[in-house]
Amino acid sequence: MKTEQPATILNASQKAQENEAVIEINNLNKSFGQQEVLKDISLKLFKGENLVVLGKSGSGKSVLIQCIVRLLNLNGGRINVLGKDVSTLNSNDLGELRKKVGFLFQSGALYDSMSVKQNLEFPLRRVKKNLTQKEIDAKVNEVLENVGLSDAIDKMPSQLSGGMRKRISLARTIILDPLIMLYDEPTTGLDPVTSSEISTLINDVQKKYKTSSIIITHDIECARTNANRVIMLMDGLVYKEGNLEEFEKSTDPLIKSFFK
Repeated sequence: MKTEQPATILNASQKAQENEAVIEINNLNKSFGQQEVLKDISLKLFKGENLVVLGKSGSGKSVLIQCIVRLLNLNGGRINVLGKDVSTLNSNDLGELRKKVGFLFQSGALYDSMSVKQNLEFPLRRVKKNLTQKEIDAKVNEVLENVGLSDAIDKMPSQLSGGMRKRISLARTIILDPLIMLYDEPTTGLDPVTSSEISTLINDVQKKYKTSSIIITHDIECARTNANRVIMLMDGLVYKEGNLEEFEKSTDPLIKSFFK
């Protein structure tokens, strides 16, 4: 059953349009050999909004956000993140910028040999070296509470369900208080109930931490829960941009195939 987009989300979208862009992409091109994956992509992420990027597998969604933090080098165009042109940054400056951008990978990317607590402590010890153990413990407890898994602090990743691993991965990402969040298929591989919980958690993170987020997904329910604005990629191009209501009312057969 199709759900209506909450008015609060629409209002947030309208406000976001009036704010400055925290990410601005102009004429981005990315190829792998002879294969063009992204073709002249231009888009903006505004402060305080959740931007959902839809598209079928192979449309270039994940490549897009990897280019944003220069996990992949672009072949052409320009990406500006928090006022910095990422293609011109040296390794030190790029590292400093990445501290302000949280990246939730599809796999979660937890360290299997570390407990939940150790996984969460690791980025703090690496980035915020002046923290005391008491401060580290307080931060770990805070983020675990925020993702609803305080009881999992001493578990190993192998003892966690898929949804729990995703929550712990999100906790590890937000523990550094990022300004921007990049979510790569956050609900992939999860059952519908757990997917709904993760989608709601993404909204909670936006409200609590005042993040600006790009959410890569093909999960329409995730988009319905989170989208202030939507962009659809098709064959490496921006096929359509608008709010969710415009997408759901579209008579375009390619768009309608997503919103059955």
